Amino acid sequence: MPLPAGVYRADQVGSLLRPKDLLAARDEAAEGKITAAQLRELEDKYIADVVQKQQAVGLRAVTDGEFRRRWFHVDFLKHLSGIEQRGAMQSTNISIGGTMPPRLVVVDKIGHPAPIQVDDFHFLESHITDKSSVTTKVCIPSPTMIHFRNSRETIDEAAYPTLEPFFEDLARVFQEELDDLYKAGCRFVQLDDTNLAYLCDPKMRAEAEQRHGDANVLTRQYAALINAAISKRPKDMTIGIHLCRGNHRSQWFAQGGYGPVAEVLFKELDVDVYFLEYDDARSGDFSPLRHLPPHKIVVLGVLTSKKAALDDRAQIISRLREAATFCPKGLDQLCLSHQCGFSSTSEGNDLSEEEQWEKLRLEVDIAKEVWGDDLSV
Repeated sequence: MPLPAGVYRADQVGSLLRPKDLLAARDEAAEGKITAAQLRELEDKYIADVVQKQQAVGLRAVTDGEFRRRWFHVDFLKHLSGIEQRGAMQSTNISIGGTMPPRLVVVDKIGHPAPIQVDDFHFLESHITDKSSVTTKVCIPSPTMIHFRNSRETIDEAAYPTLEPFFEDLARVFQEELDDLYKAGCRFVQLDDTNLAYLCDPKMRAEAEQRHGDANVLTRQYAALINAAISKRPKDMTIGIHLCRGNHRSQWFAQGGYGPVAEVLFKELDVDVYFLEYDDARSGDFSPLRHLPPHKIVVLGVLTSKKAALDDRAQIISRLREAATFCPKGLDQLCLSHQCGFSSTSEGNDLSEEEQWEKLRLEVDIAKEVWGDDLSV
């Protein structure tokens, strides 16, 4: 079966390890030692370089590595009006170094005063040498990221006495961003969503129910929110969603198979392709793939970005073939990737840049062995 436009047998989630100079410059900008313009100039330099490196290892879905972000979600969501950053999240899951993500609260009606990713898309697109065979991939957080970790108390009641208009506004601002991206020429957008995966973890599911009520209802509410957010996209814009159980300095935060959300995920969510974490036992077995409709694709994250060592080629191929037995059309419905990016936060996972590129080279080699040299079919 044909793959959706912009999806490849060897694919990627999107984030890549930041160069040390760029990390230092971001800290200097935060301290007021350099200007935002100086930081962006350095970002431009390293993004231009990483675009060429992705193409050199054989990737055909190319990103900016999220080099302009400290957090995969916050650096997008903070540009929406009505949302403020206040302190840090509280969690029973303590990350390495004690780092906690910033806490975003809704203080007024949510708005989309200006395009968020368009300038970044234009810069990325301008550095792709062969646009006929390479896709410019834009990654943005899922709209659920504003709601899941928060509670009713973090959504201003004067602005939103009830939550129905809150979800309507949230969907609308994503519609507007997707429209801006489409008009700019973007044809592939990936939504990064930890929350549907977190609802597979018994402990996190119970905590979510304390904040938001029945988890089954919440799962369907999130599917409806995402569907509304992407409902106005043109037919030639491909939408993917990536589910992740946490990825900070090689640490994970949730565990549990996809069973609790599988039917809603595959049968109700109106996306074209799923990027699913499957690099170890935390993600459960492949049986939830039996719910995959015959016209949809899963990019199977059986490789790991959390460890420096190369994955075992034979084992990866074996796992791909095992997963295929649950899909209506077998291997035709699968592609290959790592379970997540290499740097969902600016600190990155515990491996070197060269180890990262070696892992990506291996991924491309494995995909060609399984599906053939043309990774677009």
